[in-house]
Amino acid sequence: QVQLVQSGGGLVQAGGSLRLSCAASGRTFSSYAMAWFRQAPGEEREFVAAISCSTGRTWYAGSVKGRFTISRDNTKNTMYLQMNSLNPEDTAVYYCAAKGDSYPYTRKNEYDYWGQGTQVTVSS
Repeated sequence: QVQLVQSGGGLVQAGGSLRLSCAASGRTFSSYAMAWFRQAPGEEREFVAAISCSTGRTWYAGSVKGRFTISRDNTKNTMYLQMNSLNPEDTAVYYCAAKGDSYPYTRKNEYDYWGQGTQVTVSS
């Protein structure tokens, strides 16, 4: 069992940056693949980024590649999402998620544990 608690987010102007954090409980954080998803009003929850625990390999949605960076610190049981060059289309509730370390990494239905969500609003 893993509990995920998110922090960060808020309101930022277009072109600005934010960092999201996702802290996990339990001693097995290092064995879980982790990911970020987001959901805009009236939209489906979509994949943003994921990171494997065994290889450190990362995956990104095309819309955020080159602007967002996912990372994890297993010593702190925490995952991060550094978001740069934000634009209004990035406005959404962002969720962190965890699952066993196996393919696929980008499908939301594969993830077992979810954070509470945090609002990111980018003004133009």
